[in-house]
Order: sequence, then structure tokens, then C-alpha cells
Amino acid sequence: MDTPLFNLDLQVACEAPNLPAESDFQHWLTAAFTVESETNGRAKALAQPFDITVRIVELAESQALNNDYRGKNKPTNVLSFPFEMPEGIEGLELSILGDLVICADVVAKEATEQKKTLGSHWAHMVVHGGLHLLGYDHIKEFEAQEMEALEVDILAQLGVEDPYQVRD
Repeated sequence: MDTPLFNLDLQVACEAPNLPAESDFQHWLTAAFTVESETNGRAKALAQPFDITVRIVELAESQALNNDYRGKNKPTNVLSFPFEMPEGIEGLELSILGDLVICADVVAKEATEQKKTLGSHWAHMVVHGGLHLLGYDHIKEFEAQEMEALEVDILAQLGVEDPYQVRD
């Protein structure tokens, strides 16, 4: 049996109707990490299996975290927290990639507003967050183009339409 790419700790900290199954989160993250490393070779050097936590939260927790870490006092769809080894700890090898915090209510609202299926928007948020954990960002235009193109490729392999296409 093959060693898994990662160990997923899925935490559901809110009432979330229509939440995807843990196997969906596994599938989406596997696609993000596999396709990214095959197509770009830019992935962090990761011990395998590595650990990742995905926490599904309510609006209040998302807003508090977004305010504390990004200075934006509103809930958001996904926050990524790449793991950084604390200073002063040497010689300890940890296989932690990081944490994703996803607000179920924001994802559901955005899916409706953007005329996407709920499942496809969940897939997009998980892939998007996973790429952030690998070091991708979209602050600068060239970074956004690179990250969005990669997201579109990964999602296409998952059978999900381009999330950046405007829908009527």
C-alpha cells in the first residue's frame, strides 16, 4: 500500500448543512498538491506524509481570524495559515504543512451569488487554500495570473468549471 501524501484533520466547528464529505476534501487537496508539483515543481520540499488541518467555521470565527491576521473585520471564505517553525526550536523535524479555515456560510453565499454549484465552489476554496499553503499568492498581478491558471488546471482535472468565468 502506498504511503498517503498527507494526513487530514478535518474539524467541523459549526452547523454546516450540505458540507462535503471528508473524502471530498482529501480528493481536492490531493489533486492540488499532485498537479502543482507535477506541473510546476515549485512545491515546498515536504516530508511525506505531511499533516494538514481543515477547520470549517461559522461567521464569527472567520471574522475574528480575518481581523486578527489580515486586519479585515469581516468574515471571508478561506484563510490559509502555513506552518512556520517557532524560533529557538532546532533539530526537530515536523511534517506540518499548515491549516485552512473555511467559513461554510460564506462559501454557500458566494456559490449562490456566483451561480456556481456548492460542490464546485467548495472544491475551488480548498484548492485555492491548499495552493496558499504551498506559497502561492495573488497580491501582485503576475502572482494572481500564475495562481489562477494553476487553479483552473487543477479544477478542470476534477471536472470543475473555470471558477473565474463570469456566469449569467
